[in-house]
Amino acid sequence: MKATLVIHPGELTLGEIRSIWLDAAPLALTPSAYAAIEASAATIDRIVARGDAAYGINTGFGKLAKTRIPDEQLELLQRNLILSHSVGTGDLIDDSIVRLIMALKIGSLARGYSGIRASVIDSLIALYNAGIMPCIPAKGSVGASGDLAPLSHMTLALLGEGNVRVDGKLQPAAVALQKAGIAPVVLAAKEGLALINGTQVSTALTLNGLFLAERLLEAATVSGALAVDAAKGSDAPFDPRLHTVRGQPGQIALAAIYRQLLDGSAIRRSHLVNDERVQDPYSLRCQPQVMGACLDIIGNAARTLLIEANAVTDNPLVYSDKDEVISGGNFHAEPVAFAADTLALAIAEIGALAERRIALLIDSTLSGLPPFLVAASGLNSGFMIAHVTAAALASENKSLAHPASVDSLPTSANQEDHVSMATFAGRRLHDMAHNTATIIGIELLAAAQGVDFHRPLNTSPLLATVHRCLRDKVSFYDKDRLFAPDIEAAKQLVVDGAVSAACKTLFSPLYLA
Repeated sequence: MKATLVIHPGELTLGEIRSIWLDAAPLALTPSAYAAIEASAATIDRIVARGDAAYGINTGFGKLAKTRIPDEQLELLQRNLILSHSVGTGDLIDDSIVRLIMALKIGSLARGYSGIRASVIDSLIALYNAGIMPCIPAKGSVGASGDLAPLSHMTLALLGEGNVRVDGKLQPAAVALQKAGIAPVVLAAKEGLALINGTQVSTALTLNGLFLAERLLEAATVSGALAVDAAKGSDAPFDPRLHTVRGQPGQIALAAIYRQLLDGSAIRRSHLVNDERVQDPYSLRCQPQVMGACLDIIGNAARTLLIEANAVTDNPLVYSDKDEVISGGNFHAEPVAFAADTLALAIAEIGALAERRIALLIDSTLSGLPPFLVAASGLNSGFMIAHVTAAALASENKSLAHPASVDSLPTSANQEDHVSMATFAGRRLHDMAHNTATIIGIELLAAAQGVDFHRPLNTSPLLATVHRCLRDKVSFYDKDRLFAPDIEAAKQLVVDGAVSAACKTLFSPLYLA
């Protein structure tokens, strides 16, 4: 049995969010949350009973906000809202991200500012715990007014409409709910709007990018250190005195990790004296500066996303202590868009630097290794075209790294006249991360190949562990063979976090817990 994660609204940690991303542990809501939830829902009941006009409660939506809806049609209003807004398109969002979306929505609604009944939140929790994952198309949101289309697809499942996935298999939501013993929800006033208005999809997509970026940073640091040994580079550029006088925290932290990764290398000891090279190329020498800067902006994005993951971002918001509803714009996902755009820069740069090290290693005039890292080059092409793949992916990431947040198109007949594009900003991080993971996988293969050519000299104990991990999956490249499966295997080690697993204690202090 997996331990239940108890959600304390507004207090989710990044560690808890990572666990939701990685593993579908059951969720529960702390009992102390229910008083605020019920008070908020009771406020909506009183507004409806008084006949006061309030946006999204007894009016139309967006440009139709001036249209008053009779009380007897309020349930139909909410149902129509979900059906009409379920207009997403494209591939379905992965279940790991759907789990994040649902958990973040549960936490946000449970803070007691959304005017939604506890029974609806409990139904969403039951859906999650039954492993019923709503089918949410990835495209169709501009990141304001919230993630309306994708969250509508999430909400469809609560109504017993649309399709869901259970254990990866597609089935009608009505069938899945019946099997799980969950009654379809009939939405009351305001509840549909509370469910679909918010930044949870943009935030979940960007959190996915954040967690992948952390793995990329770790793997590229390890493969970069291995490349230093493969190229018989110097560890002098990692001297702490250099980094202390600059003062950039990420740079200082990464330099310390490079020192520890290379500590005890016999390859390094072999060229401490009488090495004719005075300085290494930047892709080796400046790793702490580049990777440290990436670490810093990854950390900044993490802080923004943790705040947003705990935020109340629907509209309008209910303040039960004043019996008041206030219409605002917390659904505008600009902070998430900015965080996603900076993560895109980090992901692109991590890959760009790794691609340069691959180019260095296959160039015998720079690395001192056999041309293209293979014996009998000419007859064998070795890593020649693997580098071309890395270059193609690095170039693609440069285009994808263009900021999404600088774009905006008005929607809803110019009522919603500035939007964040945060959903695309977060969504493209997945493709970028997999591009960079492939580049790092190719570098890992190249660096391991280079280290093997230095035998009987060995790399450091920590890097030797990483080398063995790779060689368990991919053997030494002694002559040309079908190379794509090797690259895929190395990439998967990067994506799974296996490359840095042996030295996880070096990296875990770097991240927001």
